[in-house]
Amino acid sequence: MMEFFEANKGLLLFTGATAGKMAAFLGAVMGFTALMTLAERKVSSLMQDRVGPNRASVFGLAFNGLFHPVADGIKMIMKEDFVPGRAEKLLFTLAPFFALVPVLMLFAVIPFGDYVMVLGYRVDLQIADLPLGLFFVLALSGIAIYGVFLGGWASKNNFALLGAMRGAAQMVSYEVVIGLTLVGLLMIYGTAGLQDMVRSQGGLLFGFVPAWGVVYQPFAFVLFFTAAIAENKRAPFDLVEGESEIIGYFLEYSSMRFAAFMFTEFLEIVLLSMLIATLFFGGWQVPYLYEAGFTLPGGARLPLNHYAVSALQVGAFAVKTVFFSWFMLIVRWTLPRFRFDQMMGLCWKALLPLALLNIFITGAVLLALGKI
Repeated sequence: MMEFFEANKGLLLFTGATAGKMAAFLGAVMGFTALMTLAERKVSSLMQDRVGPNRASVFGLAFNGLFHPVADGIKMIMKEDFVPGRAEKLLFTLAPFFALVPVLMLFAVIPFGDYVMVLGYRVDLQIADLPLGLFFVLALSGIAIYGVFLGGWASKNNFALLGAMRGAAQMVSYEVVIGLTLVGLLMIYGTAGLQDMVRSQGGLLFGFVPAWGVVYQPFAFVLFFTAAIAENKRAPFDLVEGESEIIGYFLEYSSMRFAAFMFTEFLEIVLLSMLIATLFFGGWQVPYLYEAGFTLPGGARLPLNHYAVSALQVGAFAVKTVFFSWFMLIVRWTLPRFRFDQMMGLCWKALLPLALLNIFITGAVLLALGKI
């Protein structure tokens, strides 16, 4: 047994580290996403001067609605799993998986920290460090379109089909804008690896300004954030599932099939928040924090051990993710819904030309500085 362990020590450690990262990171993501379903209703109640969900309790303890995500899960499991008689049953069943699985896979390339030493071995705090991680995100996110469209088409319901057609048009259109807004970052950092991008944001500009992506590309950040909300199909871009109009592509879904669509939406909020933090706000970077501890612009130092630095980095990434997730909830309950023609016009007549202009300006500045 010891001989087998020594002969395969590297493989076993790599497998164990990967499994540990998947369990820890994806477990945290799934737990936070469940809490997001509660936060959505709490934010809406706050905006509308209501109490919000506070009835679910255990032994009389409600903890301000904390048990509602659990109650929602039980309710979804107990609901009737209805399938329309005219539906394309195979595609009707597969559509929620086409929507959910690609989003879950994308979390594998998100760096949630730098690295940590375990038993003398370096463990990178990223499930899969792909050299072309940014292109992986753009490619795999496009597969989610199939879940939306197939869900509406396979239902054989006219209103669901209308929502599916809206969803396909909206997601394809705004994916173009998302891709173009990221070209400027590729030009500046010269890499498509997300971990490399985060590490490139660890320096300082003018000796005190964190070299985050939003400092280099503030215009691209605004465009990306707007397009990301539209890609997520949330208000004010929720024409795909407008409750007062067509209900949406998931009209005929119930029970856990509907839960998969709903959970996907909240997973996308968390994913987009992590991408915004990674690309534009330094990811796990903390201003003035380096491997040996804090080094302030004036020269003052605060030494920290390796594990304290790693904990601060992971904590900083979590705080940034929570902030942008909360901000997306605020946007949802603040702005009124666009008309469909306004939403498409905003994409093709405003955001797309502005994204192209941002690429041109970025290239001109880099050329003037002799960077290209």
